[in-house]
Amino acid sequence: MPSAEVHVNLLLWKAIHERRLLRLTYKGRERVVEPHDYGVHNGVAKLFAYQVGGSSSHKLPAWRWMEEELISNIQLLDRRFRGSRPSVSGRHHKWDKLFIRAQPADEERKSL
Repeated sequence: MPSAEVHVNLLLWKAIHERRLLRLTYKGRERVVEPHDYGVHNGVAKLFAYQVGGSSSHKLPAWRWMEEELISNIQLLDRRFRGSRPSVSGRHHKWDKLFIRAQPADEERKSL
């Protein structure tokens, strides 16, 4: 049986590749997110996601950093999202190592 870390890693890759929403627990709270970037940032494996549900602060939707080791109860949902969203600055974050990034909706059509 795969470890929890491998399970989380595989589901993050699949969700980003297929642009599918995730339901997960982060720091003890349930979240629903569009997973956009996954990699190593400042030496820590992280997910950069657009949170669309499950907030105690009620400030949604909003961008969130999530440390991989603090993610649990991850579920791949059938609902899809359009692809990468533009950032306010127009730039992406600097990653130590980027594993995978959600493509824009128009990028998928170009690759078909």
